[in-house]
Amino acid sequence: MRLAQSFSRLGTETAFEVLARARALEAKGRKIVHLEIGEPDFDTPKNIRDAGKKAIDAGYTHYGPSAGLPEARKAVAEYVSKTRGITVKPEETILVPGGKPVIFFTLLALIEPGDEVIYPNPGFPIYESMINFAGGKAVPLPIRESLDWDFDPAEFEKLLTPKTKLVILNSPANPTGGVMTPATMERVARALAKFPDAMILSDEIYSRIVYKGEHRSILSLPGMKERTILLDGFSKTWAMTGWRLGYGVGPKWLIDAMAKLSTNDHSCVASFSQIAAIEALTGPQTSVTSMVKEFKKRRDVIVKGLNALPGVTCKTPNAAFYVFPNITGTGRQSKALADALLNDAGVACLPGTSFGALGEGYLRFSYANSVENIEKALAAMKKVLSQ
Repeated sequence: MRLAQSFSRLGTETAFEVLARARALEAKGRKIVHLEIGEPDFDTPKNIRDAGKKAIDAGYTHYGPSAGLPEARKAVAEYVSKTRGITVKPEETILVPGGKPVIFFTLLALIEPGDEVIYPNPGFPIYESMINFAGGKAVPLPIRESLDWDFDPAEFEKLLTPKTKLVILNSPANPTGGVMTPATMERVARALAKFPDAMILSDEIYSRIVYKGEHRSILSLPGMKERTILLDGFSKTWAMTGWRLGYGVGPKWLIDAMAKLSTNDHSCVASFSQIAAIEALTGPQTSVTSMVKEFKKRRDVIVKGLNALPGVTCKTPNAAFYVFPNITGTGRQSKALADALLNDAGVACLPGTSFGALGEGYLRFSYANSVENIEKALAAMKKVLSQ
């Protein structure tokens, strides 16, 4: 017996592997500071939890439509219309269990074997994994530290060919915390005008965790709504990772195809989770403001501390809750240093190569942890790097 050959093309998300290794060390009595997993360390706000509890008591414990409850789709449409400055209809939305199905379903719906998909590198590893699994050709778009973790539009334009079927954008970005500039975004839109068969998947899951200015979406640019699939959700903004709920927004013909995939894959998302999501979108937003303020405080602490370590330099990210420091000055490879920090310093982080080949020379730290723990991690890292 053996697995299908296509399974050999499937990658993984290293954060969960490192988390498992860190938990195993903790089980042996080791103290570990977790800076590997991209999960807010805050509880889901009380008003959202209460809405979920009430929904269970009200009977929202049964199947719902594959694309989402009508009232939840309406709330998503109104929220995206307001935050992106466009008009979105409920039938142009879909609710799914987390953000990843939007990636997977978009690729399954659009990509034929050999179709080219441009994706950010370093970038979220599931992009490349799912492109390969779907039979597409993964075309990496270099994300440059020298450009404040943006990409060069000229490089992007050279990657476009008649075979380009999808372009994946991620702003704000994982793992760098980078934000695409308006100039880059506009140039991408102009370049794609020459390739009418190419769609855009815009991953904006960190859209509310921005420290300077306001979030911008390519969805808002003229002519882009008809060819863009927006990925967003509840895990990061409202600390709802365990609720498993995300959403996609796109042209109705594609949303309908994704709903059919939903029927075949998971039937529907939990009804009571969707009622809680409506409260997240429409209720008080003070918890989001407070969380982002605390993340900014932690960002400043970790950036200052990393820049004080021997052989390490770190740019200040503009969004999300990650830093992506350059460790080439240490003379060590990313994987070897990440392993040493876990085993010798008790600090769990990810090698930059977890996010693509162009991540070599970097590490990723999630600062979704307390200032106290971040400072403990920095002190422990200094001992290892000073040896």
